[in-house]
Amino acid sequence: MELDQVAAFLAIVRRGGFTSAAASLHLSQPAISRRIHLLERELGAPLFERIGSGVVLSDAGRAFLPHAEALMATVRDGRDAVQALRGTSRGSLTLALVGSLASTALTAQLRTFRATYPGVDVRLQTALSAEVSALVRRGDATLGLRYAADPHVDLVSIHLYDEPMVPVCAPQHRLAHARRVRLAALAGERWLTFPHRPGGAPEPYAAALAGRLAAAGLQGAAEIVLIDSLTAQKRMVEAGFGLALLPASSVDDELRSGALCELRLPTLRASLPIVLIHRRHAFLSGAAQALMAVLRQSPFAGAT
Repeated sequence: MELDQVAAFLAIVRRGGFTSAAASLHLSQPAISRRIHLLERELGAPLFERIGSGVVLSDAGRAFLPHAEALMATVRDGRDAVQALRGTSRGSLTLALVGSLASTALTAQLRTFRATYPGVDVRLQTALSAEVSALVRRGDATLGLRYAADPHVDLVSIHLYDEPMVPVCAPQHRLAHARRVRLAALAGERWLTFPHRPGGAPEPYAAALAGRLAAAGLQGAAEIVLIDSLTAQKRMVEAGFGLALLPASSVDDELRSGALCELRLPTLRASLPIVLIHRRHAFLSGAAQALMAVLRQSPFAGAT
């Protein structure tokens, strides 16, 4: 069994077909088909079934998939171990993170790391929390930043801090400068939040908002508008198109400048756990351990 055969198998799984997998590996389609043919001959079973213009995993393919991912992750560990001989100040690693975290206090921690270790190439990849976990499990990312701990046995979850969530509105909103907001005054208000991913776990911002509205007895009296961008949500709130429950560190600038106002209503405050993950048995280079140390020094560590 050759590593390039396993890599071809995984590329087809992730790209959904031979043609796109061949393009991603800079191979011709006959070349990638040949690799799969040789792999199937060695395994003694077909790995894919053709359906229409695409392919799906066969029973044998589904059985082989986690082992193929583990094999390629081990190869990456070996590469990282060799790179580690160059010391903490050199090397490369991939950090997968939920895209909306780029607008929070974690950005300052990443800036600190880049300034301290300019010789380390940190490659960022954004995804949803579940996808961040999948990238780390199969070794495509060394570390991951996501919302909430992942209980998967192959992952280690390290709680960094709890990100406070604050309800915000436009400065011209009727409740913007109220010293105290009564819950009844929010009946019928429009709230902006992230959409749920079909068939996936609830989006954490949306789940936090739903939980707070339910606790306040407002869930049935609120209009929910789904917007899949944190920046777009902030701009829409600024323009007066609704209210939102957003990470406190992502709206610091807007609150200071007066572009947004915080609703003085403790009942609607919430928090989201920010978690760092890595594979349980992964080799963590000096560079990876240095990045972990910087991230664990978040100024919000231990906040509730």
